[in-house]
Amino acid sequence: MLSQLKEVEYNSYYATYISRAEYPNIVEGLKNSQKEFVDFIQSIPQEKFIHAYAEGKWTIAEVFQHIIDTERIFAYRALRFARNDKTPIMGFEQDDYVPNSNANNLSKEDLITDFNAVRNCSISLFNSFTDEMLTRIGEASGSPMSARAAGYILAGHQKHHLEVIKERYL
Repeated sequence: MLSQLKEVEYNSYYATYISRAEYPNIVEGLKNSQKEFVDFIQSIPQEKFIHAYAEGKWTIAEVFQHIIDTERIFAYRALRFARNDKTPIMGFEQDDYVPNSNANNLSKEDLITDFNAVRNCSISLFNSFTDEMLTRIGEASGSPMSARAAGYILAGHQKHHLEVIKERYL
């Protein structure tokens, strides 16, 4: 299905994330990337979890919370689009969410538990969609987006941040 995704189904801003989605089947991709990501996060020592690679940058815990928050928002978008809700959805400002997330006061285990709960809900949601539902398009942040594009963005967004953590934090 990834190869069938059309550029009119998402804003070009998301192309970077979509290109990182490794599995054509959204549910399979979400399941496999969940295990890979959790295994990776578990390998990070707790003391590095609240480390930022530069002044003013997010800590690993904040990046992790950002992934969780984004998953919730994009799963909600996918639900709205799959149900053929044509009401435009406003964007969200990630830089406003992070300082209000309390991520640095949560344990790594708490964040992993939250991520697994959210990801399992996303897997269940996307598993419930028919092919027709996946191709339905709504509007988010002033641009068209299909339900399936939202799913590929979820998987690719997580992969993007995994790469950033590996390159800049460890």
